[in-house]
Amino acid sequence: MHTHAPIGSPLAIVAALHEEIADLIARMPDEQRERHAGRDFWRGHLHGQPVVLVLCGIGKVAAATTAALLAERYRVGRIVFTGVAGGLGPGVRVGDLVLARQFLQHDMDASPLFPRHEVPGQGRSRFEADALITEALELACERMITSLPALLPPSAVQAFGLQSPRLHQGLLISGDRFVATTAESQALQQELPDALAVEMEGAAMAQVCHDLGVRLAVVRTISDRADDAAHVDFPRFLREVASRYSTAVVEALLTSASPVCGSTASAPRPTAP
Repeated sequence: MHTHAPIGSPLAIVAALHEEIADLIARMPDEQRERHAGRDFWRGHLHGQPVVLVLCGIGKVAAATTAALLAERYRVGRIVFTGVAGGLGPGVRVGDLVLARQFLQHDMDASPLFPRHEVPGQGRSRFEADALITEALELACERMITSLPALLPPSAVQAFGLQSPRLHQGLLISGDRFVATTAESQALQQELPDALAVEMEGAAMAQVCHDLGVRLAVVRTISDRADDAAHVDFPRFLREVASRYSTAVVEALLTSASPVCGSTASAPRPTAP
C-alpha cells in the first residue's frame, strides 16, 4: 500500500510522552484537539506551517497504530518523531542528540525461521530514514545545538553535564522494553556495535512508514545511558530538558528554508538499501 499525501498536507510531529511535546502544543496559536484510537491529536499551525502533533504512547504497537492513523486519517506524507532515548554508542552522552539514519528492532527474533532481527516478509532487518527530512533535521540540529544549554535551568545543565551537547547520526534501535541495566546495555552494544541509542518506538514506525510510503525522520535527545542509573535520571530529564530540546529543534526545522515544509505529494517512497 502506498499513501499519497495531498497538496498542502500537514507535517506530523510525534512523541511518545506528553512532556516531550508539551511546549510545542503550547506554542500552537490555533490548536484543535481530537481523540482517535485512544490517543490525542492536535491540529493547527506552527510558524505558519500546517502540523498535526500527536502523543502516540509508549512501545512498538502504539507507534505502529499512530503511523497508520496519520497516514490514513490525516493523510500526512511526512513524520518527524522526537523525544528521548538511552545512549549506547561510545561517546554518546546525556544531552547529546541522535539523528537516526537507520532503524532496527533489537527484540525481533523469528529464528531459526528467519535470521535474528530480520522482519519476516520484509527480507530486511534495517529500515532507512528519509534522506530529505533527515538532512533538514541535521541542519536544524546543527543550528540549535550550541544554544540548547541556554534554554535550560542552570541546575539541570549542571546536574546532567549539558554544557557541550553533540550531534550523532546512525543506527537507532527499538524494542518493547525499557533498557535500564548496565548488563542489558552492554549486551546490546556487543550484539549491535553500531547502534547509537535505544528507545521503544522508532523502528516500528519506520516499518509502517515504509509500507505506507510515508517519509520518516527521528531525532532523539539522550536522557540516560540505558544503564543501572537510567530509571533514576529519566524522570527529571524528561521534566526539565526533553520538551525544550524538542521544541528548539522542531522550530529550527519549521523556520528553515528546507523543502521539508512544502508538499511531498509527488515524492517517491524511500527505496530499499
